[in-house]
Amino acid sequence: MLTGRPDLALPTAGPEPLPWGTALAAVLGYAQGRRPLRYRSPNERDGRWVQVPAFGYERFDARPVPAGPLGDEDVLVAEGLHGRLDPDAWSAVRAALDAAGPVAAALAGRASGRAFWELPDDELSVLGEPGTVGAALRGLGELPEPQRRHVTAALHHRRPDLVPLLHRATWLQTVPHLREGDSGTAAVVHRELRANEAAFTALEQAAAELLGAPLTRLRLHDLLVWLSGTLRLATAVALGEAAEEWHRSPSATR
Repeated sequence: MLTGRPDLALPTAGPEPLPWGTALAAVLGYAQGRRPLRYRSPNERDGRWVQVPAFGYERFDARPVPAGPLGDEDVLVAEGLHGRLDPDAWSAVRAALDAAGPVAAALAGRASGRAFWELPDDELSVLGEPGTVGAALRGLGELPEPQRRHVTAALHHRRPDLVPLLHRATWLQTVPHLREGDSGTAAVVHRELRANEAAFTALEQAAAELLGAPLTRLRLHDLLVWLSGTLRLATAVALGEAAEEWHRSPSATR
């Protein structure tokens, strides 16, 4: 067990505090974990076992941020997290992404360079509306599927410090914790990030050391809630603790 770092009190992930070391191992397992897959190409008589990524880190988080306006490449990035789209759904997501461009620009302008967790509470409250970050995020959350999850994934990939991800599993984990006056489920995420500032600061730093690339605390929160809510946390932790990086990193000292 890791010592000297605070546990994470995340009601959206479960009733008990999440040990800091468990959280770090889960993040490492999500990023580096592999699973066996039997593969056979069309020109092979016999297949063979290969190791493939167990989760979506390489297909989504590690992908470079596209340059220029939102476009086709952003849809491809979102597919890396949420799965392939059929032609009709792809066209619908692409059109929704075009429509979301001005909303994303207004959202970034309202944030004025601040990260999501640095925003004042009024930005995630109906009392501060109209024009708040929370109102813009709620509007994106009202898109039909598959536009909702793919568009927000594309926007999160562009601004991982500002736009929370939307997924049915994490929504189900988050919505019971709404309070009167919240502009949407993003307000719940905002509260948990603010309440665990020290733990997430340390987790960001340690994850960057282990992975060689940063993940924002907004993405880390999403990962922990998703892994917990889909019963994948134990698998991710086991994969993380088995990784070479876990054993040679000072951040993972037991």
